[in-house]
Amino acid sequence: MELNFGMVVGLPEEEQSQLNEVKYIYDYHRSANRKKRRYYNGKITLNEVNLGIALPSGLGRLEIGCAWGAKAVDVLASRSMFDGFVAENGTKSEDMDEIIKRNHLITEYNKAVKEELKYGCSFAAISGEERDAKVRFYSPHCAAASWDAYNGRIKCGFAFEDGRRDESDLNWSPEHVNFYTETDIWELDREGGTWYATQHPHEFGEPMMVALIWDATHDKPFGQSRLKEPIRRLIQGYVRTVANATIGLEFATSPQKYLLGVSDEQYDTLIADKFKSYVGSILLGTNNPETGEKPNFGQLSQGNIEPHVQMLRMLATQYSAATGLTVTDVGVVNDANPTSSEAIIAQSQTLILMAEQLNKANGDGLCRIARMSLAVELGTTPDELEDGAQDIIAHFKNPAMPSVASTADAAIKIATAREGFAQTDIFLEMIGFDQADIRRIRAQEQRTKGASILTEEFKDEDIDEGLGGVHKEDVTD
Repeated sequence: MELNFGMVVGLPEEEQSQLNEVKYIYDYHRSANRKKRRYYNGKITLNEVNLGIALPSGLGRLEIGCAWGAKAVDVLASRSMFDGFVAENGTKSEDMDEIIKRNHLITEYNKAVKEELKYGCSFAAISGEERDAKVRFYSPHCAAASWDAYNGRIKCGFAFEDGRRDESDLNWSPEHVNFYTETDIWELDREGGTWYATQHPHEFGEPMMVALIWDATHDKPFGQSRLKEPIRRLIQGYVRTVANATIGLEFATSPQKYLLGVSDEQYDTLIADKFKSYVGSILLGTNNPETGEKPNFGQLSQGNIEPHVQMLRMLATQYSAATGLTVTDVGVVNDANPTSSEAIIAQSQTLILMAEQLNKANGDGLCRIARMSLAVELGTTPDELEDGAQDIIAHFKNPAMPSVASTADAAIKIATAREGFAQTDIFLEMIGFDQADIRRIRAQEQRTKGASILTEEFKDEDIDEGLGGVHKEDVTD
């Protein structure tokens, strides 16, 4: 895919320089991002893994399916369960709930976190008008940004706005790009071979673009991929071993045989149809008329596939240690696999800690997204939001994913020690109800409470009528 802005008509010199810097960053990482995507999709040819010893060069384009790359990303992403935003007083913001619903924010986050783990980061851009805030997520395949180390945020960045983002077409290039700076959103549109800029100023004081970053360091502020080089080497070892095992199994299925002492005519007959000779139940032969020797039939010993299986187990153990996945996640079943729920949780502890780290980092990014989108929704700036909106936090479900029985038991114990806890929505969540069930429970409780109040009022009226106008309180007195 080609991306060439050149000199953009209507774009000031400083913004043009920033745009060129971000384009250089995008071009620099593009090939590496393509490689990471291939490893995530399991599209790895033998040319990449062949040591030139056991694998024939003619099979170089053969692809061996490998889901380890996707497992490294998806298993951790599945434990980052974003569940909306909560204000400082513990309530939910109706405006923020409307933004979440309109932009399908929870569903889109589930996609974005996979891109983040796959490439090291993903991007969110905020735009729109009052009462119509828009939040869109982008992968590094269609977005890039430069980093402001002093402020600890994005300095500037761009994102493709074209509906078509087909990476298989290397000649395709975007025609609509949004460029985000600290003071403006620039719409860049291509007409023919020329780009034109349209300015949309804002007063946010920072680009309306936020990065979700995994495993950032001072040297790599935009994070590191879960599919970095050591992980890819282990995936290559898996592909190479499976390819060797597959070829070995082919030889084991059709073992090499030999027939000594045959005549030239017998040899030509056998060579004419090797497969028929192999599958035939009877093999006939006469003495060689030239030597008088009887044909001697034999078969070479079959290869053993067990060394390949042992190698796969060793690679799976190394991959499990490097990624935090359990050995079960990488497809190894042996006597060391956990047999109880406690053992499974213990083996998943590294992955749980990674998920907590992921939620903490993404929680900060989501809060910045929430404040910006709320400011757009309310027609103000993030600094002018009310205190409740300023202190909004992202809520995630427990990454340990405990069983309903264990959480319900914990909820009941907390309810006995803390008065009123049983009447909260958190208690209902812990005993296994989702938000839909909680809403139905609350609604039916309100209806039941209303019906009981009406029934009590009717009883009081009947008592008053039976006493001939003397009130129940007077009789009691």
